[in-house]
Amino acid sequence: MGQIFDKELLKRLYQPARESAGEDNGQVTIIGGSSLFHGAPLLSLKVAARIVDMVFFSSPEGSLGPVAEQLKSRLSSFIWVPWEEVGDYIEKSEAVLIGPGFMRFRSEKTPHGERSHVCDEACQVTKELTKKLLQEFPHKKWVIDAGSLQVMDADWIPEGAIVTPNKKEFELLFGGLDASSAAEKNHCIVVQKGPKTLVAGEGKLVEISNGNAGLTKGGTGDVLAGLSVALLAKNEPFLAACAASYVTKAAGDELFGSVGPNYSADDLADLVPSVLHELTK
Repeated sequence: MGQIFDKELLKRLYQPARESAGEDNGQVTIIGGSSLFHGAPLLSLKVAARIVDMVFFSSPEGSLGPVAEQLKSRLSSFIWVPWEEVGDYIEKSEAVLIGPGFMRFRSEKTPHGERSHVCDEACQVTKELTKKLLQEFPHKKWVIDAGSLQVMDADWIPEGAIVTPNKKEFELLFGGLDASSAAEKNHCIVVQKGPKTLVAGEGKLVEISNGNAGLTKGGTGDVLAGLSVALLAKNEPFLAACAASYVTKAAGDELFGSVGPNYSADDLADLVPSVLHELTK
């Protein structure tokens, strides 16, 4: 059992200086999306764009363009990046998120399960892109989430990266290891999501025990991923991972107080910035 997270540590998070200039307060790249899961990276974008100065978004599937353009009209920090230029934007970013909305399989008819899975064309695309980018830019600060976690090998994880698996993704990636062992073996920060989230890495294990049943909704993990990459841009990985988990759950608890578990990931994304502000001021 880990140590309970002390919310007073949130006050150590980076705070923009009053005299800040443009781009002083973080730039991140978000990579993900597919024709099936176009909403997932948009939830991550929605959160990250409110915290850092600039968010670059790229997807290998061009069909996301119209969806992205719609959201772009509401997010001034969101820049649609042509896929062939994604490497340039990764280099200029302080942190990178990969995986939200990537597909593990294209059709429910594809045989799949926790222990058996046929890696179809969609799976192969996700797998190859994830491996290529992680290995091409190992020096960057990474958050790895969702579809990428479901198809990758653990030895692709760059040193110091934050990985955010749910229960099934954790088993696919790390097998029978516990969170601490997985973090130590792979030199990364593991955020094992659940009713009690465990954050392991750097020889530490922290338990984040706030939250409620509304956080089981689809898309709430994408909100967490977006907050994680935004905080990672200007903070150390372990603090960024713990803070993102605590704040996301705290926002869920505030929603629960007014509507019970009857809130969506969009509601959560809208509330996270104000909850972060209240907890860090």
